[in-house]
Amino acid sequence: NGSKMWITNGNLADIAIVWAQTDDGIQGFVVEKGTPGFAAQEIKHKMSLRASVTSALFFDNVRLPDSSRLPNVKGLKGPLGCLTQARYGITWGPIGAAIACLDEVVNYTKERILFGRPVAATQSAQIKMADMARRITLAQMLVLQLGRLKDAGTMQPTQVSLAKWNNCRMAIDIARECRDLLGGAGITTEHAAIRHALNLESVITYEGTETIHQLVVGRELTGINAF
Repeated sequence: NGSKMWITNGNLADIAIVWAQTDDGIQGFVVEKGTPGFAAQEIKHKMSLRASVTSALFFDNVRLPDSSRLPNVKGLKGPLGCLTQARYGITWGPIGAAIACLDEVVNYTKERILFGRPVAATQSAQIKMADMARRITLAQMLVLQLGRLKDAGTMQPTQVSLAKWNNCRMAIDIARECRDLLGGAGITTEHAAIRHALNLESVITYEGTETIHQLVVGRELTGINAF
């Protein structure tokens, strides 16, 4: 029994992997679409990730055979391990969004003439765009090193939290700054910055909010759990 919101493709999937509390602790189960008591409902009226199907899952006295239980996985190790891998993937995505925003605003400011010269010819615009390039490059170097650690089998969850926090914050800030440089046109569908900014509101939230990752890093630094 229970429910879980904000599941990507929840009502499109044929199966759901569900982590549930049992008499033997937290365990994983395979729940097939059509199982009595199991239902999925699409979440409507989103302003972010509008091209993605997001669902709420509901469980009403769902009964499963023992064969549906995932073997050899008990406790939070299983779901947290999944989270670490998902968060690692997320660290890369925001970089693409930030690059797209910067590329768009560089081209726009070179073409947009203000007081007889391109906006890109002003010191303020160049300084802002140069700083965006710096932050994007640092984020790229961070995930490159993280990928090397992953390949070596030495990547730690705290390192993933640091990268997810850093890169999502970097990207959403750049998307907002690019929207500003686009002026009034930045709020139209003619330009992508506002779309990226809205989507990044979800990215900075899912798989652990910014605050969660800050606390993960803080716990690593101090040895004190503030959760």
